[in-house]
Amino acid sequence: MKKSMLVLFAACAAGAVWAGAVRDSKTHFAEDALKPFVEKGHLPGAISVFYDNGVQEMACVGYADVAAKRKITADDVYMQCSQTKGFCGVTVAKLVEEGKLNLDDPVSKYLPEFKTLWVEECGNDNVKVLRKAKTALTVRMCLNHTGGFPFEISAKQHTVPGGGWSGGASLRITAAIAAASPIYFDPGTRAAYSNTGIDIGAAVVEAIVGKPWEQYLKETVLDPLGMKSTWFWPTDEQLKTQVEMYTCVSNAPAKYQRQADWQQRPYNDKHVFASAGAGLWTTANDQLKFYKMLMNLGVGENGVRVLKEETVKSILAKATRPKGTKSHWNPANVDDGYSLGLGAPQEDSEDSWFGHGGAWGTNCQVNWHKKQLKLWAVQLTGGPRPWDAAREEAAAKFFKAAQDKSLDAYTGRTK
Repeated sequence: MKKSMLVLFAACAAGAVWAGAVRDSKTHFAEDALKPFVEKGHLPGAISVFYDNGVQEMACVGYADVAAKRKITADDVYMQCSQTKGFCGVTVAKLVEEGKLNLDDPVSKYLPEFKTLWVEECGNDNVKVLRKAKTALTVRMCLNHTGGFPFEISAKQHTVPGGGWSGGASLRITAAIAAASPIYFDPGTRAAYSNTGIDIGAAVVEAIVGKPWEQYLKETVLDPLGMKSTWFWPTDEQLKTQVEMYTCVSNAPAKYQRQADWQQRPYNDKHVFASAGAGLWTTANDQLKFYKMLMNLGVGENGVRVLKEETVKSILAKATRPKGTKSHWNPANVDDGYSLGLGAPQEDSEDSWFGHGGAWGTNCQVNWHKKQLKLWAVQLTGGPRPWDAAREEAAAKFFKAAQDKSLDAYTGRTK
């Protein structure tokens, strides 16, 4: 038997499903929709990817650095911010399928400091009224934002020099501070979008595997998928290709923004800690590897299986949060559908998408039923963002053409 056949046989025996080659759609739906905004300077630069069952359109429009006229590419590094949450969800899901963790385990089983939590009922800057929490905090609640925690612990507030989600504290210290601080409500009764809860989930992973969460993430997700450009500490060489940050301005060119309060320069020195709630840097080409793995129900494009199919279907692609959960605080505009670090539908159907966005405008959504994907990479703050509607219209055109099996007809510009 030839060596190539042996490799294929071994992969199939291991449960891998090959995703197949990606074919260029030869369409320009996104590029045509976005170019007018780039030409006016309103949109500095962006990367858009539409994918439908093996056919892909990638558009890199504008600049990673407007002043230097450095064009944006799919290998430029950028902050994916809250999209990091999904990576934490995958590591937790791995431990669940290995029988090392139950989502409804109390967090105190792994981190004893969470046995007693205190809810802040009322108060002011001088006096706070606290009571013991009536419900136990579970791992599930940490990952779906129903734990009652603030967005960030005090040590990570942006008013603190070097603070923000990547600065100020390690995962275990973050968990310890969170356990000793008042929470908003009884765990499991409401929802409040929180980096802190996701960081606690990562601290649980650390307690179980006996190593830093980021090391476990690298060994079980990043390395197997070949994500060599994704990490919490981009190298100086990588930062030469950084997609710079800009602030959107109404009817005027976007303004350069050197940094944001929540993630400050330098981006790779000793003040930066790994954060599961946010903090990973990546590239569009690398990010595609992660989300295509989710779209392919646990199998990367390289044929490596990261998760079992049923694991993705049951606890990542579908909400784990109770229906009708009222949001206490929800800056990410995530509705009551949320799983483990990923926005996900309450009721799964052929038209269901799941994924996540990041603070500076990045977003990726996948539909595992139809094997479809939409990726958007920018580094923007503020608004308005009129190109979003144009981008959605371009996506609709792409997927319609793909479903009509007419993509081969689009060999040049669309009319």
